[in-house]
Amino acid sequence: MPEKNIDSFLTCSSKLDEAQGFGDIWKIVKDIAKNTLAEQRAGIMLFLADLPLGLGAYHPLGTNNVVLNRTLIQVVEASTKSKRLTNAFVYNLLLHEYLHALGHISEREVRSLVYDISKKCFGKEHVASQLARTGPWSLLRNLPLDRVPIDPQSHELEIVRDFDKTDRPYIS
Repeated sequence: MPEKNIDSFLTCSSKLDEAQGFGDIWKIVKDIAKNTLAEQRAGIMLFLADLPLGLGAYHPLGTNNVVLNRTLIQVVEASTKSKRLTNAFVYNLLLHEYLHALGHISEREVRSLVYDISKKCFGKEHVASQLARTGPWSLLRNLPLDRVPIDPQSHELEIVRDFDKTDRPYIS
């Protein structure tokens, strides 16, 4: 991919910074993967669940599902009070799981790809690239996560409606 100029970095940055929810961030993730890797996959569904705080998200292999840790997102929102940081955090988790859904299985490969892709789109200094380099948990380093209540019996998945707005049924 050719080197990006400052205008391209600003466009990517402003789109992520201004994203209004999971669907907006998802569109950015899909566009970035398509433009940097020439890979795409339709029909991904997003679910929210209360997972252990050490797990940000997961993609069950062989499915079209991504499960995002609802509790962890709430902790990030409450602790950072910054939409920009929360969006960058969610972007990192979604890009990571999307790469798995695209067939990149190795954790080492996916972590490296998330950083390389983020640098290309946002530049090295953007918070999304920094989180990709240091790991999304770097935002939570100084928080007492052991005090966050999690119901270990809760297995309830919440589907995020209108997540992938680009996927339409073939019959309208």
